[in-house]
Amino acid sequence: MIALNILDYSPIDEGGTAREALLQTTELAKLAEQLGYKRFWVSEHHKVMSVAGSTPEMLMMHLAASTSSIRIGSGGVMLPHYSAYKVAENFRMLEALYPNRIDLGVGRSRSYLKVNQALNGNKRIPYDQQIEDLQQYLTDANELIATPVTETAPEMWVLGTGTGSAELAAANGTAYSYAHFARPFASSVDVVETYRKRFQPSKLLEQPKVIIAVFAVVAETAEQAEDIAKAFDLWLLFVESDMPPPYYPSIETAKARGFSAGEQEKAMKNRKRMIIGDAETVKAEIERIAGLYDADEVMIIPNVSGVENRMKGIKLLAEAFGLTAK
Repeated sequence: MIALNILDYSPIDEGGTAREALLQTTELAKLAEQLGYKRFWVSEHHKVMSVAGSTPEMLMMHLAASTSSIRIGSGGVMLPHYSAYKVAENFRMLEALYPNRIDLGVGRSRSYLKVNQALNGNKRIPYDQQIEDLQQYLTDANELIATPVTETAPEMWVLGTGTGSAELAAANGTAYSYAHFARPFASSVDVVETYRKRFQPSKLLEQPKVIIAVFAVVAETAEQAEDIAKAFDLWLLFVESDMPPPYYPSIETAKARGFSAGEQEKAMKNRKRMIIGDAETVKAEIERIAGLYDADEVMIIPNVSGVENRMKGIKLLAEAFGLTAK
């Protein structure tokens, strides 16, 4: 049976606060562990005022302390912003405290210009060099040792949507997470196949390993899922606008507001990035997509309005897949 994981953005629900969102993420992680999910990852977003997840390492420390067995990870650390050496030390610290439970997912998605300048100044280290450096720090292959030295290593995952990231993961012998929710195209299967064909074993990983990440909107009925999805449609439109509100819109707000013709067109395009429906419908589509990629695991992104809906959705999906509660 394919392993299921969760990636949470810590959305700030309409009328809520960032603190509440982070505490809700904690409860979601605890529930995911109880339900039998394998991994729980958190994101890095900057200047996206409707989500609280900006520093995954800090949140991971809290989540690892709040759980006991589920793997905790980053989905992901945006490496161009930082020093590979410091990232290695951060994750070795996490691994030292929570051995065999830490995942280091790294990506390179650019943020707003002012955010980029504030985070990395004029640093211009090529991304491929950073990935290689990070892998070496985690395996003690660099003369400069990243401390603390640990008996085990975090799992390293390169996140991406294209051939470039797949080739980097393959060349450095890391696992690969493909963002199907960002680029759900037929050609995407070729990207993952490139990773597998070119994979070079390393001290971190002997065989290629693939996660496929998907947006999933799950409810007890298709009608309920559609209502939740409309709020998701609106959130995506907000995020892509010039002045997005600092919250995730409620289902009631989405219904009351409606969509213009242009917005409706954009929303329908975004629907190609989502899996929507009752648990059995979503399960079948997840299995279909996982089969296309021959994925080892699937990362569910339950980025929907209302913590109750997020918790209910992952519970329904766990039941549909027959996950073993812990």
